[in-house]
Amino acid sequence: MSTVMQEVDERTNLTANNKFELLLFRLGQDANSDHRELFGINVFKVREIMVMPTVTSVAGAPPHMMGVTNIRGQIIPVINLAGAVGCSPTNGLNILMVTEYARSTQGFAVEEVDEIVRLDWSQVLSAEASNAGGMVTSIARLDGDVHNTRLAQVLDVEKILRDVLPGDEPVITPETVGAHFTLPAGTQILAADDSPLARMLITKGLDAMGTPFVMTKSGKEAWDKLQSIADTASAEGKKVKDKISLVLTDLEMPEMDGFTLTRKIKQDARFEGIPVVIHSSLSGSANEDHVKSVGADAYVAKFLAEDLAATIRRVLHQ
Repeated sequence: MSTVMQEVDERTNLTANNKFELLLFRLGQDANSDHRELFGINVFKVREIMVMPTVTSVAGAPPHMMGVTNIRGQIIPVINLAGAVGCSPTNGLNILMVTEYARSTQGFAVEEVDEIVRLDWSQVLSAEASNAGGMVTSIARLDGDVHNTRLAQVLDVEKILRDVLPGDEPVITPETVGAHFTLPAGTQILAADDSPLARMLITKGLDAMGTPFVMTKSGKEAWDKLQSIADTASAEGKKVKDKISLVLTDLEMPEMDGFTLTRKIKQDARFEGIPVVIHSSLSGSANEDHVKSVGADAYVAKFLAEDLAATIRRVLHQ
């Protein structure tokens, strides 16, 4: 147990330097080429990896859901990740990655697991900026900014889960999030998330609250926006908190993660008095404890609009 906790502590401490660990895996041949591309998932989201267990088919299951399996008394859905992204396994789906995302546990069937690599978030670029988009949120340059570096695609798992296991469309209205919330005059919320799906849901939630906001796609973009707002506020003889009432940030984002963004905000006197709420699909007590260690004012798991609204209200009324 002490060895396991030491490994968790080491991985948690990586975030102090804008670093993280990426588990690389393969799904088979890409539909548009003969290549067996590399994909990646943050190690923090992987609960365990195992040889493919027995999977029981479920009547009426949606496409790409292979069925369910029993993992130490817990029944979890098993998703054919290769099929979901359009790859064809050449050696079968031999490995199950059990993952935890935003209040749910599920298994992803993959062809093989490659290795774990330690990266700086500056090595990860937005897929939207690279015109990759689709089911990919970002592209990791595994060997750094060098010619012909190996590339790994970081999938938008939130979108994949929503596509493969569609539930009822979340109802996001003023009735579900509560009465309109009035921010101090002239202020707005600054939000940062690299997932198009998450940005859409956040936008719906903040609109339903009647809350003005500005949306960014990464921690770096949010930080650059804050610098610009700080310059404007200074020129007007105002404080930044007269323009930004709260920062809402995801954790996993290209170039600069939410941990680093939060730490930079909390260490900069210009942003004194501006609370930071972390809104993430990363779950578990270790992650939530680390959220507190970087100075965040609150953590809320993705995605229930009513929980997000309640957290924002609570933080701004403290």
